[in-house]
Amino acid sequence: MPDGTGTPPPSEDRSVSELVFDVAEKSSTLVREEIELAKAEVADKVGKILRGSVVGVAAGTFAFLALILIMEGVAWLLAEEVFDGNAWPGFFVEAAVFLLIAAAAGFFAYRSVQAGAPPVPEQAIEEAKLTKETLESGVKAGGE
Repeated sequence: MPDGTGTPPPSEDRSVSELVFDVAEKSSTLVREEIELAKAEVADKVGKILRGSVVGVAAGTFAFLALILIMEGVAWLLAEEVFDGNAWPGFFVEAAVFLLIAAAAGFFAYRSVQAGAPPVPEQAIEEAKLTKETLESGVKAGGE
């Protein structure tokens, strides 16, 4: 038992139950500290990811605005050089190009979704079946 000073007695004077209690208490404290450390690390990483995402969205917005201006310039260039000053054909040519790109991207997206659907963990299921077979064969071998 601890004396009045708050220091525990030397380990040779302590009972096994006191030692087990002390180990359990220190283990519990260690686990709580590890959880707090993990929370702090995750919060720090989430903050960095969030800041990076916000900057990425801003960069994407400015790139999109620049693309609009570039495409406007291409439409006017087509109007001046190809269509003898008529602006509308240049814009329709660009619209057709954008529709072709959108169709190709939509087809790619459709194929990607079809390849991933339904999201079944096939490898995990196969591994579980193998584990079940192994356990059943071990039970049969042990029971016979």
